[in-house]
Amino acid sequence: MSDAEAPPRKAVADPETYRESLDAWMKGQRPEWRGLRVHDVDMPRATGFSNETVFFSTTASEDGVETTRKWVARIEPPDGGLFPEQTSECGISCEVQHRIMSAVRETGAVPIPEMLPFENDPSVLGRGFFVMEFIEGLIPADVPRYTQEGFLVDQATPADRETMVRDACETMATLAGLDWKQLGLEWLDVKGKGEPTLRDQLELYRGYCERELGDREHPVIMAGLDWLDANAPDAAIGISWGDSRLGNIIWQDYRCASVCDWEAVSLCPPEADIGWFVMFDRMSHEDLGAERLEGFPTREAQVAIWEAASGRSVADTIDYWEIFGAMRFDAIMIKLGDRMVRAGIIPPEHSIAIDNGTTEALERLLARQGLRTGA
Repeated sequence: MSDAEAPPRKAVADPETYRESLDAWMKGQRPEWRGLRVHDVDMPRATGFSNETVFFSTTASEDGVETTRKWVARIEPPDGGLFPEQTSECGISCEVQHRIMSAVRETGAVPIPEMLPFENDPSVLGRGFFVMEFIEGLIPADVPRYTQEGFLVDQATPADRETMVRDACETMATLAGLDWKQLGLEWLDVKGKGEPTLRDQLELYRGYCERELGDREHPVIMAGLDWLDANAPDAAIGISWGDSRLGNIIWQDYRCASVCDWEAVSLCPPEADIGWFVMFDRMSHEDLGAERLEGFPTREAQVAIWEAASGRSVADTIDYWEIFGAMRFDAIMIKLGDRMVRAGIIPPEHSIAIDNGTTEALERLLARQGLRTGA
């Protein structure tokens, strides 16, 4: 990682420096809170590949009552986001998340934490950031995967698991019913013509892959993009959360308490979200050789729950949307693999930019459609 790519020294894991900066910033945001102080700053080790997260608390006198609150700061990663930028207004992934979460929160449709204003002044924490209310709850882990160990394996009952997956599918269905124009999301319109289409997303991802690959060959993802172009269904545009999975929801009593991680949001058929969800479900069970946890609804049941709650039909095209999800996942692995090489985490000769489990998963899904990728 070059000096230009490395995080500013101020952003190096120094809780006291962060405490001082956040203390001053929070006092500016909440001048009516008397005697406000920031404390208990916790900074989990960041990879540099996604938003850096800082947990902290504030204590202040609010209307004469001493109150302690917990907060989360999300800081822009040094290299920016992983997903393609939808428009020129989406260059700062943290700002994208702040804007969409603020807009969705106003609808009250799904639970979103209280959001403080986005801060783009690098003199505060070194990079742009936003602060939101801390939501207590459980989050299914990616490593090791929640189907292999953790609370879903050790503590949840079959009924708990069914409740959790059903609630996730119904939450996605609720998002599918939101009107992007009423929410003022024109800033996500790829072509800026007021008529976004699925084709816009396919073009965006093809260009993204070509730029990130450079002169490298990636026959699987290119075959996937060609197949997606040739088989694109006619589906109405809505809001696609983009990274719809159990691990991006905070859970309380196996119910959705907060919908998180909106970096991949786009104007796209919302069917893309149930496609990504069943894709990640497959990757968390079959692709890992993990036995399906008792109570976990099947892929078909997940689709049926989403259809019933959204009023949209996807059963006939779910294979398409799962492949669309796998292509998107494989696309961001190109950038992620290259970042890991630059950071010295992986040697260049072992780069996972192309040769990785996501490419293998996409290849298997394409093979189910009778397509040989030539990989």
